[in-house]
Amino acid sequence: MNIEEIYKLFQKHPVVTTDTRDCPPGSIFIALKGETFDGNKFATQAIEKGCSYAIIDEAEYADPSDPRIILVDNGLETLQQLARQHRRTLGTPIVGVTGTNGKTTTKELVAAVLSEKYNVHYTKGNLNNHIGVPKTLLTLKPEHDIAVVEMGANHPGEIRTLVNIAEPDCGLITNVGKAHLLGFGSLEGVLHTKGELYDFLRSKENSVVFIDDGNELLKSISEGLSLVRYGTTGTPGLCANGEVLVCDPMLRFRWRHADGPWHEVNTQLIGSYNIFNMLAAACVGLHFGVTEEQIDHALSNYKPSNNRSQLTITPHNRLIVDTYNANPTSMAAALNNFRDMVAENKMVILGAMREIGESEEEEHRKVVEFLKENGIQKAWLVGEEFRQVNPPYPVFHDVEEVKAAIEKERPEGCCILIKGSNSNRLFELPPLL
Repeated sequence: MNIEEIYKLFQKHPVVTTDTRDCPPGSIFIALKGETFDGNKFATQAIEKGCSYAIIDEAEYADPSDPRIILVDNGLETLQQLARQHRRTLGTPIVGVTGTNGKTTTKELVAAVLSEKYNVHYTKGNLNNHIGVPKTLLTLKPEHDIAVVEMGANHPGEIRTLVNIAEPDCGLITNVGKAHLLGFGSLEGVLHTKGELYDFLRSKENSVVFIDDGNELLKSISEGLSLVRYGTTGTPGLCANGEVLVCDPMLRFRWRHADGPWHEVNTQLIGSYNIFNMLAAACVGLHFGVTEEQIDHALSNYKPSNNRSQLTITPHNRLIVDTYNANPTSMAAALNNFRDMVAENKMVILGAMREIGESEEEEHRKVVEFLKENGIQKAWLVGEEFRQVNPPYPVFHDVEEVKAAIEKERPEGCCILIKGSNSNRLFELPPLL
């Protein structure tokens, strides 16, 4: 059965699942395979649970007498091709968002701004990989006016794969920094891979790129693209130009469209670095005809709930929770912002940065040196990556050891930055503090 025939089935049964724990009646199950699982084994179970069809790619699980079980060459490729076919059929304008840091926050801010005027579909959670992007596209409905699709990568070529599925009409790379160096090999490898979004848009008619006017790395690969610029450079003619007013701890900034009147926005995000995410969202909104007042409303009302730049006030402490991910670039931004905050009894709980390859020891040493140079006296470090640089601070093997230390010492009246790669599980700490 070819993709056109499968798409006709999807039009009659417009729900796709890849998990037999979630089989809505009338849905289509697509079997995927990984290192530790094989969805083909559960095709019959999916039918029994209510799926109308099950798509598999291993002949031994096919049943010639059951037309509900469909054999294809590759289940993952079928999922991706089905998503692209659906995207092409609907023709909904798509904004593609990627970048080393801030892409999820930016995606949510862009969606919030566009939602002031449009019915917006956007990536939920962090479904931004070769499986998540197709799933996002397959939940796109005819009633949606526009879609915002987040794209992540940790190896070369992955953004190329995603843009060839989503076929965005315009795009935004938030920034390029040191992350997943184990997969990319170097900062140049990161730049090249993120730039695959630009490469696709270069080949598409009437495409637009939203770009930070002060990011020289991104500007260096933007030749031949139609650029809509934002930033803090003050350059005349920027679509959205802004500056930080205060960040104590919430970001308050002002912005304006071109040379128009200034708008002051009180955000619910921590971190001066978030001004770039805010301005990017404003820039996209302006391009699609959202008014400046609507943009102000969206940016001021956006509240994070995903452990990114999130303020949590407990009966005992003020917590700055940024535990979803960490790499040298985002760690430096978080620490610089924390240093500049006016607060008493500062403390940091920092988890190791993962997937940074040969620079692992050097980057963790830089973090320790920053803490020493900036007078951060109370620091708890989590992970053996920190132990290898012999810091003058306590190092915990894992989050369980940190929990035990919290139970024993019970920090009180502190302003605590909690930052680390998701695998450290530091997101388990806020309820204890």
